[in-house]
Formats: sequence, structure tokens, C-alpha cells
Amino acid sequence: MDTAPRIPHPASRIPYRASRRREAGFTFLVMLVAVIVIGVGLAATGEVWSHSRQREKELELLFIGNQFRQAIELYYQRTRDQRTCPVKCYPEKLEDLLQDKRDPGVQRYLRKLYADPMTGKAQWGLVKAPGGGIMGVHSLSNAEPIKRAGFRSRDQSLTGATTYYEWRFIYEPSQGKPPVVVSPIPQAGSGLQSPLQPLAPPQPFGPAPQQLTPAPRTPLARPR
Repeated sequence: MDTAPRIPHPASRIPYRASRRREAGFTFLVMLVAVIVIGVGLAATGEVWSHSRQREKELELLFIGNQFRQAIELYYQRTRDQRTCPVKCYPEKLEDLLQDKRDPGVQRYLRKLYADPMTGKAQWGLVKAPGGGIMGVHSLSNAEPIKRAGFRSRDQSLTGATTYYEWRFIYEPSQGKPPVVVSPIPQAGSGLQSPLQPLAPPQPFGPAPQQLTPAPRTPLARPR
């Protein structure tokens, strides 16, 4: 009896090899699709995170810009030395906001020189006042802002800006201070009542009460 192992014919292995190849091709296709889906998801997540981070930087820029504006206003309003500054003046440099050398004491209007959150540098664009000094600051970033509207009243000038470079935080003495209206003193014979004259007593509301006249008394007859 012949016990030698039988060697399969090479043609019988062709279907098996083709099946393995199809399985490998299908697995590769599934992995490729999975990689594409994961890549798209990561890209979308990265874009959302980038927009969220940019919005946070915008809020930080608004806060820091208004800190500079408020410090410049305090420096301007605290002008005292009539010899060096006969009229109210702006600071010559941003470092003057950290310590006012015009005051013999220690007077600070800003805690520190903040960095520009859009560039990460402590370098700012300076807005020069017509009479000299610094009246405001602005970012040096040319990036396009996300926020275009919905600003507070103090930041309405930023509406419609196309770059952060146009976000300027300026202090002008006439901003936010309505003029005080003083009423003129009326002249004699003008018919107007002077505010120093006493006011007339208020009149009662409704019809005036009628006074009742008592009826005449009839004498009683004496008993007889």
C-alpha cells in the first residue's frame, strides 16, 4: 500500500490565494476609510478648538485694551504740574502708566505692561495725540477677527473692523461725558419763576368742598 503523502496540484491553490487577496484588499480599504474619517474628525475638532481659542484671545484683547484706555484717562485727568504741562496732557510712553513721576508719591495707573494676546508680544501700536503723548494703543496683528459687531458702547468704534490692527483703544476727554446743562436765571417781569422763589402750595385735587349752612332753630312751645 502506497503511504506517500499526496501533493496537491498547484492549480488547486489558485482559489485559496485569490480569496486571501480579496480579504486583504477589503481590510486595507476598511482601514483606509477609517483613517480618512478619523482625519476629518480631527480636522473639524482642531478647527473648533482654534475658533474657541481665538474668541478667548479676543475677549482678552478687549479687556487689556480697556485697561490701557482707563490708565491713560487717569493719567490725563491727574495732570497737576502747570510748569511742565500747562494743560492736561497724555503720557509720553507706556511706562509712565506704571509710575507717574509727576507725583511726588507713588501713583500707579496700570499694574504691568500687558502683552498683546494676538501676537504674544509686549509690543503695541501707539496712537499719538494731536498735542503730543499717547492717547491710545492698538494690536499689531493683521489677522481677521471673528467678532465684528455686538460691542459695548465704549468699544463701538471697533464695529466692522477687518483686522485686529484696527482695534484701537483710545481715550478722548469728550468721550462718555454729557455736557452739564445749566438753566438761565429768569429776568424780572419775564413771567418765569425763579428757582430761588418759594413754590406755591399745592392745590387739592377734585372739586372744592361745599360749606353747609346750618338750618335756623325753631323755639320749642312751653307746656301749659
